[in-house]
Amino acid sequence: MQKRVVSPGAEVLLRAGLSNGIAAKSSRVGLITNPTGVLPNLRPVWDVLAELYTLTALFSSEHGVRGDVDAGGDVPDYIDDVTGLPVYSTYGPGKDAAFRRMAELDCVFFDMQDVGARYYTYQYTMTESMEACAAAGVPFVVLDRPPMIGCFPQGNILDPAFSSFVGKYPTAVRTGLTIGEFARFINETEHIGCALTVIPCAGVSRGLFYDETTLPFVSPSPAIPTVDCALVYPGTCLLEGTNLSDGRGTAKPFEMIGAPWLRARDAIAALSALPHEGCLFRETYYTPYSAKFRGERCRGIQIHITDRVHFRPFETALRLLSVIRAQNPEFAFTDPAFESKLFGSDAFVSDSFDCERYIATLDTPLAEYQRKIEPFYLYEV
Repeated sequence: MQKRVVSPGAEVLLRAGLSNGIAAKSSRVGLITNPTGVLPNLRPVWDVLAELYTLTALFSSEHGVRGDVDAGGDVPDYIDDVTGLPVYSTYGPGKDAAFRRMAELDCVFFDMQDVGARYYTYQYTMTESMEACAAAGVPFVVLDRPPMIGCFPQGNILDPAFSSFVGKYPTAVRTGLTIGEFARFINETEHIGCALTVIPCAGVSRGLFYDETTLPFVSPSPAIPTVDCALVYPGTCLLEGTNLSDGRGTAKPFEMIGAPWLRARDAIAALSALPHEGCLFRETYYTPYSAKFRGERCRGIQIHITDRVHFRPFETALRLLSVIRAQNPEFAFTDPAFESKLFGSDAFVSDSFDCERYIATLDTPLAEYQRKIEPFYLYEV
């Protein structure tokens, strides 16, 4: 397959130089970024901004500017030993201090690769930063990046009563938007009122998967090492509120799920009788080196994606978890409140949850959601 030449928004900005009209050379700017904020030659975007403007600060999200912090880990403020710039954390209890720093700048840039799932926190770091900049009258610029898993909206729509930092707005599980499109959509529909500029990518289409481009792959977070991992993530991230391993601590996070007590073969037999387009299930065994069941041998199921276009991660995970729940008395929701935040409602943790009946209700609200997001598209099919 011939790969497509794609220019991320940062490269488009570099080509335009100061003729982009965003800010003057003397402008004091900040950058919200992480290891994915690079040009196609892997040059960091902070180098680009330091040439075009006066770059005075970096801002970190979950996992940190260097991407070396595990999920949910502490992300402190510090001085970066490579750039010499102060790094202010927008993730955690001290994030308001970072937002106050943004208010002192002439412009704030955002350049991070999103995966296209509602649970992913980078998009909420972005929108909270947009709110801070709107309040201070500071322009906000998103350097867009190509889709990781294509822009196909799928899954349920979050009930605002369950809004959290793993699902803040009434969006689909698979949002169907690039990070720049998401900024446009939320700025308008949530009435943020930010002075927003999105620099689109060049060469992008809605059905594109990241590894179909010529761009080098940089893991967007420690547990997303491949595009296929990112594709199953909108489904198997739902395991985080259960006593099942989600594959963290293995070479296949989110693609392998299991537990020492799992009746994997029985689950696969039941799943084979249910709709499961675009994937196959395989019995496997693994011993996680971290996270749940660290050092314990797990009986597991690996999801093998055979057709990315037809694979539906959310529905697949619902069926998988429902089968395991029915077959294994050991199964439990270890954190029902968190699970409900991920799911976007408390329907899933209910003892009366009917998987197939629930899946049958998804199409109508999803179609309405798609109508709402279409005006904010930057790319064609």
